[in-house]
Amino acid sequence: MKPLHEMGVADLGRALDAGVVSSVEITKHLLARVASHEQLGACLCTDRDAALAQASAADARRAAGERGALLGVPLAHKDIFVTRDLPTTAGSKILAGYRSPFDATVVDQLARAGTVTLGKLNCDEFAMGSSNENSAFRAVRNPWDPSRVPGGSSGGSAAAVAARLLPAATGTDTGGSIRQPASFCGITGIKPTYGVCSRYGMIAFASSLDQAGPLARSAEDCALLLSAMSGFDERDSTSAPRPPQDFHAEMLKPRDGASAGQPLKGLRIGLPKEFFPAALAADVDGAVRSALRALEELGATLVDVSLPRTELSIPVYYIIAPAEASSNLSRFDGVRFGHRAAKYADLLDMYKKTRAEGFGAEVKRRIMIGTYVLSHGYYDAYYLQAQKLRRMIADDFQHCFTQCDLIAGPVAPTVAWKLGDKTDDPVAAYLADIFTLPASLAGLPGMSVPAGFGDAGMPVGLQLIANYFQEGALLHAAHAFQRSTDWHARAPAGF
Repeated sequence: MKPLHEMGVADLGRALDAGVVSSVEITKHLLARVASHEQLGACLCTDRDAALAQASAADARRAAGERGALLGVPLAHKDIFVTRDLPTTAGSKILAGYRSPFDATVVDQLARAGTVTLGKLNCDEFAMGSSNENSAFRAVRNPWDPSRVPGGSSGGSAAAVAARLLPAATGTDTGGSIRQPASFCGITGIKPTYGVCSRYGMIAFASSLDQAGPLARSAEDCALLLSAMSGFDERDSTSAPRPPQDFHAEMLKPRDGASAGQPLKGLRIGLPKEFFPAALAADVDGAVRSALRALEELGATLVDVSLPRTELSIPVYYIIAPAEASSNLSRFDGVRFGHRAAKYADLLDMYKKTRAEGFGAEVKRRIMIGTYVLSHGYYDAYYLQAQKLRRMIADDFQHCFTQCDLIAGPVAPTVAWKLGDKTDDPVAAYLADIFTLPASLAGLPGMSVPAGFGDAGMPVGLQLIANYFQEGALLHAAHAFQRSTDWHARAPAGF
């Protein structure tokens, strides 16, 4: 049997089913690895006693005859999901030490499936960032090169999985915050259709964009996790009224006319010309095109398509998302929970000082942008126009899906950059989201699949996008690709 930390979710589930290892053994092993790699900055907190109690309970359930792909499998949650038994900070000083009176729906669903919660994972403050340098506590480092960023905002989740500290983690994706760190860290991550996973208990950044999803080693692992995380939740008004789905079974369902050698026969994959601009880094372009050739060998047909408003997704997103953040973050005022300024003259002064002390620079920047575009005289000129363009971007995708089944391209224009490279130029960091923002604005499912390596040995991710509620098609294509390649099985040196 492979070392426990080298085993993914599906592997661990099979080992537990076979009785060759217990959940308590796995949990102790992974807790030790988390403790020995604190320099990554990926984990914000753990609770050894609680985790071992959950593992013991999972072992007891198995001893009683219960089975489940996730029963007894450890993972950790991005610190944007509230948890009753662990602090929840959203990576912000303003929530330092906060403990929720309830668990987020995603946390609860995974617990019901039998997973063991090892702890909470670092992220950009309130999920605002593409590098995980915006955390109020510490920056996260990329395990492939600790001098580089892991991506964001789910950088702690991606780094922990890539470094083999955990087999999987939860994340959230508002404009690419699952896909981009998955790409930068060489793991698999999927953002499902908006509404597939409940947002209840997920601290809001931009309510019309935020969506939960898993980060793991493989498409198979993601399918198992997403199956447990999905389903209608009456407590979330944006939850899609659909029953839980078995994405693992959908992933394994063969295509009509496919064969063992060509499992993707008949699959049309669209290549938007806007996803392959002249400015795309040569190493990223080479890895992505090599992955596309591999998909062709598996039977897929490549089709040229166009998403003409791709460039507009950046200004549209950076109007809509900050506008919603401006509204959502008004609740953090120091009155009911979280940080409160120590000295103040009156209530208004307390509000001002608390928010000035509690929020970081990027969060303040987005609150101010959002407040500006929602203000009288600018609402029509900016916010309403952005919403109209958002609909046009979604329509562009629907036109593409009349010509293809999936859309493919790079996740990001470059591999992970050096820590500090974009700290003084936030617009440069915003531009790095160019390929992930369109699907987020349209509410479509998308995923990052490890596709090779670029300069300096840094991972490159292939982005796949499907039409609404077609996660099964995404996972099927990614699984077929991963059965014929081993990029997703590569681990950084020293881990």
